[in-house]
Amino acid sequence: MSDLDAILIPGNGVRAGGELPSWVRLHLDRAMEIYNGEYVIALSAGTTHRPPPVDEQGFPIFESVAAARYLMERGIPAERILTETQSYDTIGNAFFSRVIHAEPRQMRRLLVIASDFHLARVEAVFRWIYGLHPQPVQYELRFEGVSDPGMDKAVLDARVERERERLNASADLRGRITTMANFHRWLFSEHDAYNATRRGFGEGEVTGLALESY
Repeated sequence: MSDLDAILIPGNGVRAGGELPSWVRLHLDRAMEIYNGEYVIALSAGTTHRPPPVDEQGFPIFESVAAARYLMERGIPAERILTETQSYDTIGNAFFSRVIHAEPRQMRRLLVIASDFHLARVEAVFRWIYGLHPQPVQYELRFEGVSDPGMDKAVLDARVERERERLNASADLRGRITTMANFHRWLFSEHDAYNATRRGFGEGEVTGLALESY
């Protein structure tokens, strides 16, 4: 019997036709290796840095739905897979996974699988958001990084630098916001991916080689 309630897989890219980049597939492959009956929760609608791919009918292909399909095609039962289609960044991955899935189902023991290049920021953000008060349960978070040996080194280096910058930039915010109420207020009034203006979409903040890793 599993000692986990769920395995969480943050978003990290989806391509035309719902194709998943190699580093995303490796996250899912690792989840399948570990899987022992707990829920597998695929996170993310997509990213603000590039438009979503669309299906043959013109509907957007959410990354988490593409990930769920990948898992089901390889034998994970559909009833043990959950998706989250509201988030567009790591902060959203953490918040929406908590309020949509972890809190309602009283999931406490969680493993988060992410790319090595993303892991430090994933851990900082998830520990921050799952630590916001009040907490319906005492969460036990674990983290595991997965590498992609085939990833282009120049792309990897660009993404590592981007992750370092974003981790440093969020330090003050993580120290200042300590409650769910204050976080909710900030997310939906100040974060440009989630407030009413939605200015964060297509703003061109990520360009060049780093964009290839989203």
